[in-house]
Amino acid sequence: MRDSPATGFPAMPGSTGKQKTSQSNSNGTQSAKPPSPLSSLTSAPLDLASVERRGQPTACPEPVKKKNRPHGLQDAPTYRPTEEEWKEPFEYIRKISPDAQQYGICKIIPPESWNPDFAIDTERFHFRTRKQELNSVEGSTRANLSYLDALAKFHKQQGTNMTRWPYVDKKPLDLYRLKKAVETRGGFEKVCKLKRWAEIGRDLGYSGKIMSSLSTSLKNSYQKWLCPYEDYLRIAKPGVHQQLELEYGGPLTPSPAPSPLKRSSVATPASHGAESPARQATDALQATIDGHAKDSDQDVSMSDTPACSTPKPTSGFTAVNSGGFTAVNSAFTSVNRPIATVSDGKGPATPKPNGTPGTSTKNTPEFRSSMLGPSGLKRQMSCDSLDSAKKDLADQEEGDSGSRRSKRLKKDTVPTVAGSHMSLFRSAAPKISRDESASPGEKCEQCGKGNEDGSFLLTCESCDHGYHGTCLDPPLKVKPENEWNCPRCLVGDGQFGFEEGGLYSLKQFQEKAADFKQQYFSNKMPFDPVLNCHRPVTEDDVEHEFWRLVADIEETVTVEYGADIHCTTHGSGFPTIEKHPDNPYSTDPWNLNLLPLHPESLFRHIKSDISGMTVPWDYVGMTFSTFCWHNEDHYSYSANYQHFGATKTWYGIPGDDAEKFENAMREAVPELFETQPDLLFQLVTLLTPEQLKKAGVRVYALDQRAGQFVITFPQAYHAGFNHGFNFNEAVNFAPCDWEPYGLSGVERLQQFRRQPCFSHDELLWAAAEGVTNGGLTIQTAKWLAPALDRIHKRELAQRDEFTAKHDFIAKHLDAKHPAQQHRCVFGGEGDDECPMTFKIDDADVPEEEYGCFYCKAFTFLSRFICLKTGKVLCLLHAGNHPCCDLQESDRYLGKEHALYYRKSDDVMATTSRKVVDKAHVPEAWEEKYERLLDEEATPSLKTLRSLLTEGEKIPFELPLLPVLKAFVERCNHWVEEATNYTVRKQQNRRKNEKAWQTGARKSVGNAQHDQKEREMRNVANIYRLLDEAKQIGFDSPEILQLQERADAIKAFQEDATKMLELRQSRSIGPVEKLLEEGQSFNVDIPEVEQLSRLLDQLQWNEKASSSRATSMTLNDVRELIDEGRRLNVPVYNDHLAFYTDQLASGHMWDKKVQELISADAIHYPQLQALADQVQANAWPVSPETMAAVDQILHKQREAHRQVMDLNERSQNLDYRKRPKYGEVAEVMKKIEELQAKPTGTHELEKEQKRHEDWMRKGKKLFGKTNAPLHILKSHMDYVLDRNLDCFDIVHDKPRVPAEPASREPTPDKDKINRWEDPKFREVFCICRRTEAGMMIECELCHEWYHGKCLKIARGKIKEDDKYTCPICDWRVKIPRDAARPKLEDLTAWQDEIPHLPFQPEEEKVLQKIVDSATDFRNHIAVYCNPILATASEAETQRFYLRKIEGAEILLAYETNFFRQELHKWSPVAPNAPPVLESSKSTRKPRPTKLQKMLAQYGVEDPDDLPENVKGKANSLKRKALNAEAAATAATGPVGSIMMVGSPGYGPSSHSFFPRHSSDQPTTPGLSNNTHAHPAGGSDASSSHNQQGQPGSGSILRADPMDVDSSSAHPSLFLRDCAGSGPQLLVPGDSTHDLEERLLRGTFDDDELNAHLSTEHGKARVMEILSRTDTGRRRAEEIFGPGARGDRNRDRPSARDDDPIGIGVGNEGDGDDSMFVDLVNQDDDEDGDHRKKGVADHHSHPSNAAEILDEDRGEAASWMDAPKES
Repeated sequence: MRDSPATGFPAMPGSTGKQKTSQSNSNGTQSAKPPSPLSSLTSAPLDLASVERRGQPTACPEPVKKKNRPHGLQDAPTYRPTEEEWKEPFEYIRKISPDAQQYGICKIIPPESWNPDFAIDTERFHFRTRKQELNSVEGSTRANLSYLDALAKFHKQQGTNMTRWPYVDKKPLDLYRLKKAVETRGGFEKVCKLKRWAEIGRDLGYSGKIMSSLSTSLKNSYQKWLCPYEDYLRIAKPGVHQQLELEYGGPLTPSPAPSPLKRSSVATPASHGAESPARQATDALQATIDGHAKDSDQDVSMSDTPACSTPKPTSGFTAVNSGGFTAVNSAFTSVNRPIATVSDGKGPATPKPNGTPGTSTKNTPEFRSSMLGPSGLKRQMSCDSLDSAKKDLADQEEGDSGSRRSKRLKKDTVPTVAGSHMSLFRSAAPKISRDESASPGEKCEQCGKGNEDGSFLLTCESCDHGYHGTCLDPPLKVKPENEWNCPRCLVGDGQFGFEEGGLYSLKQFQEKAADFKQQYFSNKMPFDPVLNCHRPVTEDDVEHEFWRLVADIEETVTVEYGADIHCTTHGSGFPTIEKHPDNPYSTDPWNLNLLPLHPESLFRHIKSDISGMTVPWDYVGMTFSTFCWHNEDHYSYSANYQHFGATKTWYGIPGDDAEKFENAMREAVPELFETQPDLLFQLVTLLTPEQLKKAGVRVYALDQRAGQFVITFPQAYHAGFNHGFNFNEAVNFAPCDWEPYGLSGVERLQQFRRQPCFSHDELLWAAAEGVTNGGLTIQTAKWLAPALDRIHKRELAQRDEFTAKHDFIAKHLDAKHPAQQHRCVFGGEGDDECPMTFKIDDADVPEEEYGCFYCKAFTFLSRFICLKTGKVLCLLHAGNHPCCDLQESDRYLGKEHALYYRKSDDVMATTSRKVVDKAHVPEAWEEKYERLLDEEATPSLKTLRSLLTEGEKIPFELPLLPVLKAFVERCNHWVEEATNYTVRKQQNRRKNEKAWQTGARKSVGNAQHDQKEREMRNVANIYRLLDEAKQIGFDSPEILQLQERADAIKAFQEDATKMLELRQSRSIGPVEKLLEEGQSFNVDIPEVEQLSRLLDQLQWNEKASSSRATSMTLNDVRELIDEGRRLNVPVYNDHLAFYTDQLASGHMWDKKVQELISADAIHYPQLQALADQVQANAWPVSPETMAAVDQILHKQREAHRQVMDLNERSQNLDYRKRPKYGEVAEVMKKIEELQAKPTGTHELEKEQKRHEDWMRKGKKLFGKTNAPLHILKSHMDYVLDRNLDCFDIVHDKPRVPAEPASREPTPDKDKINRWEDPKFREVFCICRRTEAGMMIECELCHEWYHGKCLKIARGKIKEDDKYTCPICDWRVKIPRDAARPKLEDLTAWQDEIPHLPFQPEEEKVLQKIVDSATDFRNHIAVYCNPILATASEAETQRFYLRKIEGAEILLAYETNFFRQELHKWSPVAPNAPPVLESSKSTRKPRPTKLQKMLAQYGVEDPDDLPENVKGKANSLKRKALNAEAAATAATGPVGSIMMVGSPGYGPSSHSFFPRHSSDQPTTPGLSNNTHAHPAGGSDASSSHNQQGQPGSGSILRADPMDVDSSSAHPSLFLRDCAGSGPQLLVPGDSTHDLEERLLRGTFDDDELNAHLSTEHGKARVMEILSRTDTGRRRAEEIFGPGARGDRNRDRPSARDDDPIGIGVGNEGDGDDSMFVDLVNQDDDEDGDHRKKGVADHHSHPSNAAEILDEDRGEAASWMDAPKES
């Protein structure tokens, strides 16, 4: 598609424009070498934000309808499709075509969402323009200027220069209008005769002068200037036209008939003789010149001017009133067209060699020599030559030339549709070959020679062609001295084209367009006083100005237009799938690259690209750049899209008015059509809409803006212009309705001997070939069938006509020569005798080989080839066109000629018939449908379905198909509904019935669904369906089946009625059988419901009867009774009455059982009796209740059995066979869950309490009185673990003091981690374990102690402190977390085990504790002999004393002995150590809940608490007293141990300080050189945090130990002891017993007074009572109210009780409180401890051990952590 004029000139053989020999670039400078390819150029990119684009702020809004359009034109329609309509372009165009086609053009505005990207690289996009002079494109104006130019040349050649226009009435006279006015009135003589000059004057606009004077002036002017020229034209024009016909190869008429002009073999005017028109024209011209020469001043000597056969086009004409008017009809080339080619008249065109006038534009592919036809790009010739001799040159120019075939798809092996690669459409006249390298005018155009022979050479002033005077016709003997023009230039050949413009990028052309518009309109717009500037230019202003300039003969404005820019070489503005595969617009159906190949476009059958038709062209416009009147090639549709830029105004003419338009053009400018009959194909002529409207042509207009489409319709002429810089893209497409137009367009091209773009016949045949490969659709066949029929008939007619002429000539020869019998080759015989070469060949041939040499039409189906010249002719011109020098009869006869058929008659007929059959498929189906309805009154449903299926498979819209489909669907619905009552089986019937009655109602849950189901099951539906089947009128087996079902239902109803009436002999079998029959009908029948109810009652009776012998639950009986009542079983039914009584009995039993179970104390015998009663009477009971009864009875029996078994085993004489305490605790825990205790439980509880009293005694020994029972085992495990290390006599032996491993200079790397390695296991401290945490060294014995064991805080250590351990100084107390029982007490406690009822869990641990302690005592017995002990054993004694102090049981004798001995040998304290009676815990217990409550309210007496909490406080107090009483009662009196020393035991004379000479310090403690050793060295610095503050803190904190301070150190041991060990005396009243009796108040006043009689006894009592709150209250009762406070005041301070400065264990000082959470349990749980103590002892032993270790670890870590201030 193209909206701009074609470049180049019409085909005029031998005529070229005045050319320069060098090529100029865009700047006007001459380039020395061919320019680089345009694709290699790079320029500044175009800023797309600076142009009007759709969807951008720069977009020009769509205005309202114009009111001031020139010539009063009406706007063409504008369409705005929706998003849905936009999806399919061909469907939408088909929708709007009926309306839009009436206007010829229309505008489509896409939806807002559709806005494709601009895909061209604006930096590399470069194009050449063509220059347009606006007043030259208008037909009347151009005819005027051309006439005046030729007139000026004529008079100048006569010697009369037209220096100015003739004036009439002071106005220049338009001689062309004068000439036209005289012609329309019959000519000069007739006007003079009729005296119509005044009328002509009025037509020319002269009205102010006297008519007689005006008439004279006009007549004189015509006679002076026009008459001589018109006389010359009448004589010269026939000769020139004859010359043009020779060059055209035919007459200058749009007719395919052969030319009447007979050519001679020599193509020169001189060959025509004296009577030739050329000779006559020359003579007339010479006579005129001679006559004028005589009258003039003889300025110009004229000679004969013979006509020339091959003159070049004029270089322009000069107006008489200007300095010279230069026409734009000189030779011209365009960047987007292929280079011109020349033909030798015998074969395909070949490129013109360099050096000819036509080669000056070698790099402008669109240049076309006037000798040649249009190029192959849409209306132009192809630049590609198939001449092998010129192949190299063609390859060289291929990059700069364009063609209809895309270069990227061009393949020699692919057959192409004719026209995609075009050859010449007009043949060139034979010429005498000459040197092509010569410049114009250097050699004769006739003989091709120069002036070597001495003859003069004339050069035409206009066309620069040279002629020998002797070669002219008539010959010229004297060379003219002035300017000389050849007759062709004086007459004019009508050639016109656009001159080549510059080379631009888009940005450069934008700037040029903007500058031009600004400069042109800067002073033309009126001044706006409001805006204080010139009014802005509107679209109306541009449109009015454009038409004014077009029609103005005097003002010439030149613009440039970039048109016909090939997308294949320059790129498309739309994204393409090759370059932009991911862009969605690359596959959009409105993409102009895809639109021609749409499945509905007929161009998809063209096998190759055609540039401009199937491949888009780009157009770049500026203000006033125009495209002239034209319609599309082959009358196709076109789509034009504006990517961006200013408005483009279009003018359209409906296709129906095309003939009117052509006639109007011929009438307006007949001069142009005289020599250019194909003027309208050249796109170089405009005619104003005003002139067209006067001729009755409808003209419409529209304005296209950025982002909008313009669609042109077939045969519609259109033109337009641009308002400014813009960029458009256009392409052709062909919907199915185009084909008739396409055929008409091809025929029109043939009339004007214009080559088509492609072969219409081949396109149709390519579409028809789909019949054989299955690709032909019905839609295609619908339009293809009539088209194929037309070309088939046309081809057969032309073949018959040619063969008839061939046969006629053959028979005529036979009549003259009877002996020569002609056997024609067309009859299938005489191949050797018939001169004609005939062949049917379906092979593809190059399109250049089957284009008619004369009419340029493609001969796809039949071609006639001259074997002498190689010319190809169509059947229409075969034989009658002089393709060679043979006679016409010989050519028809076939001598040296060949006829080729592409398709035979049979093949064409067969293919045509198949296409017709394919197109007739819908009609055939409709005929079959009508026939079926006519033949059968009630057609079979099966046949109808088959016909419907067949119709649905036809991919075409069938009007009757929806009717048939609706009818079949109605029948199918009837059959489907009837099938529900005919073919459903019994089991499905039952399923559906159940679903309808229960499932459907539950799932759907609405009455509407139930109502629908009931309606579907109504028996009346069957009879309704039978009536409907008769009304519908069809035949189906289901109708008969439904009728049979209706009869069966009727028979069933009769049988059911009889069954219901027989009430006596009714059994389940017959009723069930009859019911199944009724249910199988799948409808609701009243008798079915009655039979179903009867069957249910019979089945219930049978079920109730069989259930009497089985055990049933309450629910079973209840459901059975409910079912009977639901089935309306009479109340007097035996089974119903029986089960009613059973249900009542079951309810009564269940009620009694529930009462027993819910009672506080279950009466088990009564419960057992009820259970037995159910078994005896077979009453229905609840399974849950029965299970509960069985479970209770089973638990009771099992508990009783276990209790009796435990009681029996606990009496076994062998205590090893008695039960474990854990087993007893578990059984007692289960018994607690029972509501009643079994027999024997009380005895077992007593034995359990006796065993737990033994356990409490053990807790008392270890100081864990208030702890739960299970703690005993955990604590004993802990004791055993400590004792194993302290009582170790194998690995831990006496040694000299050792250094910890971290203090060794170089640790031994070879140490092994083994216990047996004494070097590795260096144990320290009283715990006899390895180095850990912070270590501190005793200054005296140099033993290292764990800070954790001695409760020494890391922050209390100073760098220069000295430390004395508790082994060296007895005054230093050892902190203990629990009391240490004596070994003798543990042995006595162990001895009670055989008398216990159960085996204790602690037995094994206790045995190990006692054994390890006994073994250790026996081992050290040798060191405990006071007689044998010496000072040398002091270190050994100190070593064993350290081990004894670290153990968790007390070896009282050994401890007192070693302390006394060490004091004797190495005294540190001033006094001897007291005798230890017991070893108590130094930890202060946590306050109880009661104490916390008192502290919370700030009172000391529970009676002072608020009333709301006093009850709870009393409860806590009561529980605490009960717990103390129980613990006291469970513990027997424990005697104290008194050490009796042997005589001779006294102070030692040995000093303990061998390294110092000073005496023992009076107050030993921490000196300034204490060796404190933090492990690892990382925490060593923490000991310095309190330097400079002496005495601010203690390193050790020694809590007061329970030591009898009143006892004196015994000075003697018994001398007469019988044993080797010490003897122990146990007094009858110990300190521990005194404390208990004081707290309980169980001693008499005499005993109390005895203790209070002395100060020492009083202080002791006071000290004992001050330990607990209970004791302090007891002290107030004894000593009075002030004793408690006085005692507190009299008690020494922490410093007083800490004589050596190591701190007293007050609460909160970091003391490790072991068993904190266990000892002080909540008071609410104290009672639970008594119950669950034993069980917890077994269930939590590991937890207790973990708690123990965790508490110790936390305390140790707290002690190790430094205290920060």
